[in-house]
Amino acid sequence: MKKLFYSLLLLIVFGSCSAIREDSYTDYVDPYIGSGGHGHVFVGASVPYGGVQVGPSNFYKGWDWCSGYNYRDSMIIGFPQLHLSGTGIGDLGDVLIMPYMGDIKLDKGRETEQYSGYASRFSHANEAVKPGYYRVKLDDYDIRVELTATERVAFHKYTFPPGENARVIIDLKDGINDRPVETSMEWVDEHTLTGYRSSEGWAKKQQVFFAVRWSIPIRKFSLYEDLAPVPGKKVQGNAVKGLVSFDDSPGEVMLKVGISPVSPENALMNIEAEIPGWDFEATAARADELWNRELSKIVVETENEADKRIFYTAMYHSMIHPSLFNDHNREYRGADWEVYKDPGFDSHTIFSLWDTYRAAHPLYTLIDRRRTAAFVNSMLSVFEQTGKLPIWHLRGYDTGTMVGINSFQVIAEACLKDCEGIDAEKAFEALKATAMSDIRGLDFDRDLKAIPSDVMKNRPVATALEYAIGTASIALAAKKMGKTADYEYFRKRAENYKLYYDGEAGFFRGKMADGSWNPVFDPIKSKRPWATDYAEGNAWQYLWLVPQDVEGLIGLLGGETAFTDRLDHFFTLNTPADDPDVLIDLTGCIGQYAHGNEPSHHIAYLYPYAGQQWKTARLVHHIMREFYHDRPDGIIGNEDCGQMSAWYIFSSLGFYPVYTASGQYVLGSPLFDKATIHLENGKTFTIEAPDHSPENIYIQSVELNGKPYDFSYISHADILRGGILKIRMGNRPNYEFGSRSPSRPQSNLRNDSAEPSAGGSKI
Repeated sequence: MKKLFYSLLLLIVFGSCSAIREDSYTDYVDPYIGSGGHGHVFVGASVPYGGVQVGPSNFYKGWDWCSGYNYRDSMIIGFPQLHLSGTGIGDLGDVLIMPYMGDIKLDKGRETEQYSGYASRFSHANEAVKPGYYRVKLDDYDIRVELTATERVAFHKYTFPPGENARVIIDLKDGINDRPVETSMEWVDEHTLTGYRSSEGWAKKQQVFFAVRWSIPIRKFSLYEDLAPVPGKKVQGNAVKGLVSFDDSPGEVMLKVGISPVSPENALMNIEAEIPGWDFEATAARADELWNRELSKIVVETENEADKRIFYTAMYHSMIHPSLFNDHNREYRGADWEVYKDPGFDSHTIFSLWDTYRAAHPLYTLIDRRRTAAFVNSMLSVFEQTGKLPIWHLRGYDTGTMVGINSFQVIAEACLKDCEGIDAEKAFEALKATAMSDIRGLDFDRDLKAIPSDVMKNRPVATALEYAIGTASIALAAKKMGKTADYEYFRKRAENYKLYYDGEAGFFRGKMADGSWNPVFDPIKSKRPWATDYAEGNAWQYLWLVPQDVEGLIGLLGGETAFTDRLDHFFTLNTPADDPDVLIDLTGCIGQYAHGNEPSHHIAYLYPYAGQQWKTARLVHHIMREFYHDRPDGIIGNEDCGQMSAWYIFSSLGFYPVYTASGQYVLGSPLFDKATIHLENGKTFTIEAPDHSPENIYIQSVELNGKPYDFSYISHADILRGGILKIRMGNRPNYEFGSRSPSRPQSNLRNDSAEPSAGGSKI
């Protein structure tokens, strides 16, 4: 009867959704894609951009368990309420809850010794996951676990088998790649537990508050400091654990776990606001509805079911982070660790900006402009509270991970693209103040000087190249706002990349304080000590990190022919497979190109700047076909909070934002017969490629709204106006398409007046 009710409820829910959705797009999502190999994606239950990611964790065994789960594993230690998705460093895994049967066990045990703790074996044959829902059978206890979620509440349902001594442990000691520093738990009443967990890991300071509501009364509850029993109903310590025990199997037990950055009281309020009742199936149906609503923003049409699975799974992965970081009443904890009332927008966190500024945030400016404003306003709040913009923001703490300050690009792009709800003056103030500060080598950069490798000994060249992209974006924002002096200064500063170009070597390389080149240099090697000037890459990969001034780079390399010859060499120059000086991050290689790491992501799209769009079409088609699959190892490298997926989303549509602030998307090779973007302004933009096939990968001609279109890029403004972009494909290159100088994409940095798009509009 319950299954019938659930089916009818889903039918009602899906039938009431917008008419633009004819399918259940969540049916195409396979959350296992990227859960094996080096993808590091989250597997479990969440809602789009939600503050809770509840799911299983395995024994932590290093890099490939950064999300807590890897598909090739067979042991579950419990179900934490928070997980990261796709990162290259592990953290979170907070408030682990695990049901089990039998004698009291207070530790997860040893992976190699069955029943040494509460951990359990599991099998993928008894596991299922879809957006907003997760289910597994714990084989060692024959317990069925089901999980779903709302924005701030995890909903657990456990079905115990008949038997004695059923138990549920809440373990505040365990996390992913971190250590607890202060934990607390209180038995409030027979249906309620509350507490908090403070920890140190990747985020050196982190605190999460929680509340747990039980569907049945708690009669037997014990508190522990690690393995030692503690009397009373409340305890504070380094590794607090709470154990609920039932003499006889309770059958079905449900838990609602509210999460808050502010207080246990707010966590309880989140439960009451988001899941006031106990209808697990209705909560799962709502999660499915929310995912369908987001996934339907882009509708693709193709007979290739695998391509649909890859595409909608990529959409799904791009919407796990950034994550909500406020309570239902909009209170949140700031970057200064003070509690703030409703700021007028939803605060967010988990900004992997070095990765996501390249494609994920540009995707949001197309399909989720309102949420983009919330992301930007969250970053501006960090500036107000700390005096600097975020770098890698993780639940109230900035890890400072990676190079540059890539919130520059995200904020400037959102302002240039007129995302409503952002105070442009306030945004520019934060951009300028941070760019003019003296942190992370900016004191050299602001004075138009190279950051010396013997002063800043960690990744100065990579840092400077990212700063050049960021300051170029600030320059364009200044031009749009009529700030002429700021525009001229930041435009000049955006050319600081030239300070690092060694014409004799033909690469960007480190400079010492005395003006000499860093003598430790090898353009192929990507490990220390050879690559201390670069970040997760080598000199070949960083040669192309000038998307803000491709025209300038072409000149630096000796003109268009030299530029394309170097690109050709880049994509064919292989590194020996057994080279010990190549990083594990450098996966998905085509010559020196490494799709598994973000600095390479735009490089295949550089050929159109020199009039050779057909080479881009060939390369991006190969990358989509070879490095994305509908298998657990179907993402070639770390998914990185949506960036790897966003690259695929854009590329499969047929274009990519090489330089995000330019307002231009460079054409590649569309993968679908038809794709329709449903814009927030009520219009639609459709890309049609009726002649595409595995062989027909080259653009022959293009029409925009029925008129010939000779440009090898499309503008953001043209997309927002709505219309139809028809791309005729063939099995041989049309060398003339996009070859003329006026038809090529432009950086927009070097023009003294606002650059018009192909359709005549300004960015």
